[in-house]
Amino acid sequence: MVIFLLVPLLLGWLAGLAANYLADVLPITRSFSQPVCPQCNAPFSSKTYLLLRPCENGHARKTRVWITQIIITAISIYIWFQPPQNIGYWLGLLVVAYFGMVFVIDMEHRLILHPTSVFGSVLGLGVGLVSHGLLPTLLGGLGGFVIMLIFYYIGVFFSRLRARRLRAQGHDADDEEALGAGDVILAAVLGLMLGWPLIWFGLLLGILLGGIFGAILVLFMLVVKKYKENALMVFMPYGPFFISSAFLIIFLPSLIAAIVPK
Repeated sequence: MVIFLLVPLLLGWLAGLAANYLADVLPITRSFSQPVCPQCNAPFSSKTYLLLRPCENGHARKTRVWITQIIITAISIYIWFQPPQNIGYWLGLLVVAYFGMVFVIDMEHRLILHPTSVFGSVLGLGVGLVSHGLLPTLLGGLGGFVIMLIFYYIGVFFSRLRARRLRAQGHDADDEEALGAGDVILAAVLGLMLGWPLIWFGLLLGILLGGIFGAILVLFMLVVKKYKENALMVFMPYGPFFISSAFLIIFLPSLIAAIVPK
């Protein structure tokens, strides 16, 4: 039993390393490059990086690195014993690593990169074909794109109102948007994975998760005096919530079935 458990443990750890590596280098260089310490820019040797050691100047690795490693490894063990329907363990682990990479990059940099979108489209097409066939897959991708494009333009409208309000208050207006073009592409990728009409529910659940988190964040900022003034002026990336929604639907469908009223 212990030896059997070592397989998903090792594969999950490697998947976590891959997700962390891509999240470290792609936002900076847009290529597979040598990772560097985010604090001092000292390059990591392969051995130092893979063993999660501090850089040559003694700076410890980000807490995010360890969290990502632990979560992806734990999910790997879970789906080894409870593989997602149709796609199985191996394709499921690839999806988990992709989700982890996109989640981290968007949280840290508010970016959904074109290279990850291209890879995600290929992966999403494969997952969709295995899960529900060609037509629902293509309709899901198109549906996710169109739905999120509508939300994107609504977000552009509200960001312009926000900028106008900031200027009226004497502040410099920024370029923050509720949703970016990358979110539109991400919705298309998730649409390929979830298919039609499930992408409707996936996006709705993502918006709901984001709304709950946003409400908690605003309440916290209103309570803490030093954040109170900017409580209603904060934008947060929505990509992680759409990723979380798709993860729940693909890997924990019984939980969704238990929560959603029939």
